[in-house]
Amino acid sequence: MSSNQIPFLEERRLVKRWSGPIPALVTLAFTLVIFAISWWVVQDPRGIMRLYTPYVGYNYCRWLLIILIWMAYIFDFWPFKRNWMKSAHPVQKGIVLSCIAVGIMLLVIKGFFEGVLGNFSMAYFNPEQLQKLPGITEFYAVEYAAQASMMVAVIASWISPAWLIALEGEPWSKLGQPVRGLSIWLATLLVVLLIYLMTMHLHMGILYYPWQYFTSIAPPYWENFANTVSGNFHVAWIMCCTVVVWFMEGIWERYPFVLIKNNWLRRIALFVGILAIAWALCLFFWYSQELAWGESIRGHRRDAAPDWRWLHVGEMAIFFLVPALCLQFYFGNWPTKFSTPVNMAIRTGIVIVGGLVLYVLYYKYAHLFLGTQKGFSHPQQFPMIPTIWLINIWLINHWFMDNWPGWKLEIKTADEIEREEIVLAERHRWTPGMNPGLATGALIGVAIYFAIVMLIPIISSAINLIN
Repeated sequence: MSSNQIPFLEERRLVKRWSGPIPALVTLAFTLVIFAISWWVVQDPRGIMRLYTPYVGYNYCRWLLIILIWMAYIFDFWPFKRNWMKSAHPVQKGIVLSCIAVGIMLLVIKGFFEGVLGNFSMAYFNPEQLQKLPGITEFYAVEYAAQASMMVAVIASWISPAWLIALEGEPWSKLGQPVRGLSIWLATLLVVLLIYLMTMHLHMGILYYPWQYFTSIAPPYWENFANTVSGNFHVAWIMCCTVVVWFMEGIWERYPFVLIKNNWLRRIALFVGILAIAWALCLFFWYSQELAWGESIRGHRRDAAPDWRWLHVGEMAIFFLVPALCLQFYFGNWPTKFSTPVNMAIRTGIVIVGGLVLYVLYYKYAHLFLGTQKGFSHPQQFPMIPTIWLINIWLINHWFMDNWPGWKLEIKTADEIEREEIVLAERHRWTPGMNPGLATGALIGVAIYFAIVMLIPIISSAINLIN
């Protein structure tokens, strides 16, 4: 692979400025300060712009996320010169690239979805068009339009990184920018459009009475399985797909799929594997709510409602993504000294504990700091917004600012990158000696699963996070 085909993020070597955990603590403190200030200015209902409605704020939040992914992963920071990316100060890069990301975000939401699609295709993308319909108030018109465009970004935030991580950017990985980026971008948009039309478009078709039978399937095909006509069913599994993609790239190192040496078999298996793991995670989170709160009740308006529980599945998944990215970005994906399966198991344990702690802290104290409403199922309680807002800040800090101020940037040579790939290939080699460990790990995993199933009802009845 030539130097211009090596992604900038793979060329980087981030070197700690100080020893021990100081760089991580300093950088985390810096990003949390940025989070607090930006949340107050943009999202907080008590703040300045007050975009947390919640869907308006979530729309901007999710589109910023996918645009960061486009800039760093798909277009590899094109059209910026590689020399500028290497030599510019991290703060300068952070400000310039972030401003561009925000500008593209506004262009996409206001220009494309509201201006083009909302006026010339589907009325539900434009609040002004929706308000022309009898019975639609301004608030719901704005919320419905934001929800529609937001769900396109939600699907894209799964498909776009999956194309790079699972399919390895093929069949365009050998092309230079911008041809490579545009090819992958257009291909992912096509897939995103198809998934959107078969999922959330049907949800939008039943939000207005009478249901729009002529333009969408009503009632939606998932009604009997999900026990609801709400598109939150798709929010659940799509959010789990998004989370599993980043688990696979970070704490799991694409294992065990990297053991497959046939290129296309590995890529297809990894993509299907991400989908299968996400579905298993989605159904487990649903089942955990049944264990904790009892069976869902169709027609219920709060935490027993199936539509809310599917939404909560996606919310639960995001709680575990936050510690996974923190471990990957700021703690060197610790540990790294053991075999890959052992490293994965330890990291997964850390992420589970971290996600549970964040879940508890959020529902006990978030309303005091974020301006949200107290409770699990209040319509103004939408934990995916602050968690993804924090993830956006971490992505800007990690991708654009090279983990400044705790780290400094060095550039690897082509020989160093090649040696790293050889070492990784050697580590990811299957040997018969792994069989006992695989069998032991499977047995431990099954035991842990049944232990969790037994503990959920006990812990749920003993602990009340809301009071």
